[in-house]
Amino acid sequence: MLYALLLSTAVIFVAELGDKSQLIAMTFATRYRPRDVLVGITVATAVVHLASVGIGFWIGEAFADAQHWITLVAGIAFLVFAAWTLRGDQLTVEERQKAQRSKGAAIWAVGGAFFLAELGDKTMLATITLATQENWFGTWIGSTIGMVLADALAILVGAWLGKQLPEKAIKYGAAALFAVFGIWLLVEGVVAF
Repeated sequence: MLYALLLSTAVIFVAELGDKSQLIAMTFATRYRPRDVLVGITVATAVVHLASVGIGFWIGEAFADAQHWITLVAGIAFLVFAAWTLRGDQLTVEERQKAQRSKGAAIWAVGGAFFLAELGDKTMLATITLATQENWFGTWIGSTIGMVLADALAILVGAWLGKQLPEKAIKYGAAALFAVFGIWLLVEGVVAF
């Protein structure tokens, strides 16, 4: 379980760097208290990632006899995540305006926006992929921690980092780590044959 927790924390933290939901966190942080934004993010992430590990655990159990195929597919998925990271995410003008105009309690606004933004996002898909291979509980807690840490980084120092670090360095570093995980899983899957 500890390995799953640490692995998923690292993978999801990297996956979240430069992601659309990190941009949403920055936008909400300009309007609401950082604590409220962080609580909303944490609740939404925990719910989405619980569903993700449920899906991943089910896939892993349903196809237990074909674990080497799952490992190969997971490796390919991580290579796709690497390419997706290189492509990058950006907020549209409409998404930025919705985040700034949100009415009601900050926690509900942030939580709702994050929940919807994460459905089908690469961090959700990465969590599903990890849960096919690793302990579901460790993956859930780790993926939630990784995402919250990355988004907390966006809230606290995002504006400063955006001015100091080139976006390309962050994007290429995250893509390289996804590629390493993908190649690692592909080798593991091939060796299992």
